Amino acid sequence: MAAAILVNMDEQLMRGRVYGSDHDDPDPGPRPGRDYAELVGGPLDGLLLDVTGWTAHRLAEETALPTEIGRYGPGGRSVYAPRPSAPGKRDWRHDTP
Repeated sequence: MAAAILVNMDEQLMRGRVYGSDHDDPDPGPRPGRDYAELVGGPLDGLLLDVTGWTAHRLAEETALPTEIGRYGPGGRSVYAPRPSAPGKRDWRHDTP
């Protein structure tokens, strides 16, 4: 089961921002009642991934997230996998076209 992530407010601007939120959203942070995993490493480092409602099977799998800031630019994806020792974190594995 994923756990809500607490993020230090002094960290970089993207930290605490939910992956997929609009850049002009005045409150891009986590919402009450939702479950998040922190993305660690790679181009999406520090963003929170909303995993609310994900099954145990889906939580255990790698996730390929669309991003324009990875190695392959627009249309590329960054792959993150769950960290076995910390279910609330997903570690970057590689970028893919």
